[in-house]
Amino acid sequence: MSKINYDLSKIRGVAFDVDGVLSPATIPMADNGAPIRMANLKDGYAISRANKKGIKLAIISGADAQSIVGRFTLLGLKDIYLSVADKLPVLKQWMRDNDLNPEEVAYVGDDIPDLQALLYCGLPVAPRDAAVEVKSVAKYITGVEGGHGVARELLEEVLKAQDLWISNNNEYAW
Repeated sequence: MSKINYDLSKIRGVAFDVDGVLSPATIPMADNGAPIRMANLKDGYAISRANKKGIKLAIISGADAQSIVGRFTLLGLKDIYLSVADKLPVLKQWMRDNDLNPEEVAYVGDDIPDLQALLYCGLPVAPRDAAVEVKSVAKYITGVEGGHGVARELLEEVLKAQDLWISNNNEYAW
């Protein structure tokens, strides 16, 4: 029984914002002012596993950093959209490109620029420390803050609901 009140067997695609979702909202800055993002290894395992099990995954972020491309390419993602000011058109195009309907998609966002995308998808998800406006439209609020296992929490539940999580001793590797 999932802790998420949604039919997770329908979920075929998940799109994530980065800052405040896959990386904490408070991050160190380099001397040149560029943010230095952190990555959660348990998120990485869940993202890699979901990708290998056929869940369509996307990154849709307002940020523009090669570190984002590098991190998620290593995990097997191909759909990485950066410098996105208006996320909804990108989300809609990604869904069309992957033959996904709104009820088959979860979108995970934490702040005002994510609102329209959250409202469009079937399962809007917010980290525990998301903006009040975002939490008010989310169907699920994670038990963790952004950057501390948000993707792991969601993807593990989705994969378990679809009997794609860990099913035998040979499935533990990355």
